[in-house]
Amino acid sequence: MDLMSLTAVELGKKIQAKEVTVEEAVKAAIASIKAKEEKINSFVTIDEEGALKKAAEVQAKIDAGELKGALAGVPVAIKDNMCTEGLLTTCSSKILYNFIPTYTAEAVKRLEDAGCVIVGKTNMDEFAMGSTTETSAFGATKNPWNTEHVPGGSSGGSCAAVAAEEVPFALGSDTGGSIRQPSSFCGVTGIKPTYGTVSRYGLIAYGSSLDQIGPIAKDVTDCAAILEAIASYDTKDSTSVNRDDLKFTEALVDDVKGMKIGIPKDYLGDGLDPDVKSAILAAADELKKKGAVVEEFDLGLVEYAIPAYYVIACAEASSNLARFDGVKYGYRTKEYTDLHNMYKKSRSEGFGPEVKRRIMLGSFVLSSGYYDAYYLKALRVKALIKKAFDDAFAKYDVILGPAAPTTAPKLGESLSDPIQMYLGDIYTISVNLAGLPGISLPCGMDKNGLPIGLQLIGDCFKEKNIIRAAYSFEKTREHKRSTIAEKYSNKNTADTNKSAGAQ
Repeated sequence: MDLMSLTAVELGKKIQAKEVTVEEAVKAAIASIKAKEEKINSFVTIDEEGALKKAAEVQAKIDAGELKGALAGVPVAIKDNMCTEGLLTTCSSKILYNFIPTYTAEAVKRLEDAGCVIVGKTNMDEFAMGSTTETSAFGATKNPWNTEHVPGGSSGGSCAAVAAEEVPFALGSDTGGSIRQPSSFCGVTGIKPTYGTVSRYGLIAYGSSLDQIGPIAKDVTDCAAILEAIASYDTKDSTSVNRDDLKFTEALVDDVKGMKIGIPKDYLGDGLDPDVKSAILAAADELKKKGAVVEEFDLGLVEYAIPAYYVIACAEASSNLARFDGVKYGYRTKEYTDLHNMYKKSRSEGFGPEVKRRIMLGSFVLSSGYYDAYYLKALRVKALIKKAFDDAFAKYDVILGPAAPTTAPKLGESLSDPIQMYLGDIYTISVNLAGLPGISLPCGMDKNGLPIGLQLIGDCFKEKNIIRAAYSFEKTREHKRSTIAEKYSNKNTADTNKSAGAQ
């Protein structure tokens, strides 16, 4: 039996039933990573020794009856912008090439408390700035469905690792779609929770008012169980929300009868790939057949979301990334004349082009004379976008649409045109600006055999609505569950004729 073909919850049940040991599960993950990494490049760090040591500790607790949770003993990969004590954390940047944190991010700690075993840290766009995982200082991650295509970003490493069945699940972070868009491109399921639901303590900040940690897994059941494990009130995070409705697995009900689902007309217009559009509308029809009330409506303000998002995100990034100066940790230039020269050279050599672009844009919009014209205006637009969603959720339980306007582009296509890459976030960034929860799950394939993702958006703190709708839709596709192992194997066999040896 290939343990990595199981979902996280399925593997957890086998571990609890003593059919599989934690060590066997961890060794299966490590073996899968080693077999596929040369092609996929989804990891920055693999912690084989630490994972096997942790596996023994977790197994002892399971045997003693101390760990009985659904995820106990299950291997997990962590996006490399979440601090892990004693384990390299780079944000896929040269400037943090040697940074080993002295503490662990709260969301990661909660997974460890649940008995999960960290096997490594995943590749990402540098400092989460990008939509393709090509801006990483450690090389681009490839899409397991077709290695000539990107996996999306910035959580591309986490999504590719789950899609390639290197690990059963992973954690990602979502600032403007960085969980949902790569989940769409890689044919996996990912949730961006309501802002404040998961602690940001230990998450290396990009845009503090937008960032949120969430799960990436093979199905909705896994995502609900993982979200339940990591969601909590945390006094160490001033934006953390104290909620009493965190039993997300209760929403795993195949029933959407009477649920009102709205599809924004703005999401179906120009720029949407025809294959994506037909798959999204087919998904809406499936939910309609199950008794949901589905209708189109005008959401408005969609065209203003991207400029507002990039002004706010870049402004926050320029402030957050000021701390990386070569003084206390990370990369320091070898030759410098004085302190200011050391700052300048360390940052110039340590940051990549996309990060520099966003820092400069952020510094510009916060500068004297431009603050009112750009940053304050963007904040006003953000408030209007939130109001537009509030009005929509007065009528609808869930908003349905695509996660991305196209399927995964080829490697190199997006980096040559950054503006086009930014426009690819059009369906996801509004969710972050309004602090809403969203989920992306597979809903079909395009003509080239690349996955298409369905996005479901809920009102603040209404994750259960999107989980229920997603679970109900997933049930209509049970017979079409992605067989990535076969696809991956076939793709690699075909690749051998063109490139280096197969896995």
